[in-house]
Order: sequence, then structure tokens, then C-alpha cells
Amino acid sequence: MLIPHHLLEAETLTRLIEDFVTREGTDNGEETPLESRVLRVRQALERGEALILFEPDSQQCQLVAKRDVPKEWLD
Repeated sequence: MLIPHHLLEAETLTRLIEDFVTREGTDNGEETPLESRVLRVRQALERGEALILFEPDSQQCQLVAKRDVPKEWLD
């Protein structure tokens, strides 16, 4: 299930983004400040390039690129 980012409380969204950008394997080998990485993801959400996917079975949220979401989920 896709969750519109604007429906989340600001603090919840920030924590979700911070969790995503600090996961192992998400850095690009550079020492980019956390604030910059959070801002990039927030902007991608606002542009619709990234989406929040909630999986009810596992009760997990994840950020995904829109291009990786099945087209039928976007209708």
C-alpha cells in the first residue's frame, strides 16, 4: 500500500527518511551530511520520484523509487 508522504506527521516523516538514509548500503561513498541526504529524499518525495510503501503483513515502511513500483499500484 502506498502512503502519501503529506499524510504523515512531520516528525514521523523525518524519522522515516533518516532511517532510510542511514541504512548500510545507502551511502555513495562520500561523507554527505545527514541533513543533505534527508533533504534530497524529501525533495524526491515532493516531486513524486520516491514513494512510501507500507506492507501491512510485516508492518514495515520503506521508501522506494517510483520507477520500481508496479504501475497498477499507481492508479
